[in-house]
Order: sequence, then structure tokens, then C-alpha cells
Amino acid sequence: MSARPSAEGTAPGNRQPDDAPHGRFEVRVTADSHFAWLRTRLAVERTLMSWVRTSVSLIGFGFTIVQFFDHLQAMTGVRPLRFPDAAWYFGLSLIFCGIAGLVISLWQYRWTVRYLWGGSFAPLAGMTREGLRTPIVAVASLLILIGLFAFGAVLLNAV
Repeated sequence: MSARPSAEGTAPGNRQPDDAPHGRFEVRVTADSHFAWLRTRLAVERTLMSWVRTSVSLIGFGFTIVQFFDHLQAMTGVRPLRFPDAAWYFGLSLIFCGIAGLVISLWQYRWTVRYLWGGSFAPLAGMTREGLRTPIVAVASLLILIGLFAFGAVLLNAV
């Protein structure tokens, strides 16, 4: 018999190092922790939606700037621009930043969701992975394709 008291009979502050739970912290499955998990999951969704909104704005503004200055240069009676290619480069960089923002945000979203569903957090979910699908990933993926099309159109000056 061991001289050391068992882990069940000791207070949390009196536990021995061998009695510590595996992982960084102990996860208890309660209604409070389940709802905290849900709030965190929804916060991850809101963060991705914010990234999508910002990226769409960057792609749209970049495309609009290029179009506006192309039409401005084609007008008669308008003084020529000092740096005629500056708007093209600026618009292209905005479109690129929008696409990069979407790619990075999708990577961050997938990593965080995988973390929330894995390890000791899985019992907190209270449902299977198939029970929670979101259309925002498909929307973000489609917007990446649209952004790539806009980038190519501006780059090749097809529009």
C-alpha cells in the first residue's frame, strides 16, 4: 500500500505532480462548459464572416479603382494622370490582399475548429461533427475563386 494519499481524496491544491490531468488543463463536461464551447464555436464563425466581409471589400475596391481610372483615362478632355499605372498596381494589390485574407482566414478557421473538436474538447460538443456544418466555408471558397478571376482579369486587362 502506498503512503501517498489517493487523488480522489485530496483537494485540488494538494495533488501530487503525478496526479495532474493530462493536457494543459482539466475539461469537465457540464452544461456551463458545453454552452461556453458553443459560444466559442460561434465566435469562430463570426470571425470568419468578418474576414470574408473585409476581403470582399478589398477585392471590390481594388477592382473598382482599376475600372474607374481606366475609364477616366479613356475620357476626352481629361488631363492625363501623372502616374497612369499607379491605380492598376494599387487595385491589383488590394485584390491580392483580399484573396490572401480569405486564404489565411480559412486556414485559421479550419485549424481552430479542428482544435475545438479534438482531444478533450470533443465531449463538450454534445454532437457529432456531421451535426454542425456551415455554409460560410463554401462562400469563402467561392469568393477566393471570384477574387482570382478578378485578379486575372485586371492583370490581363481583359475587363
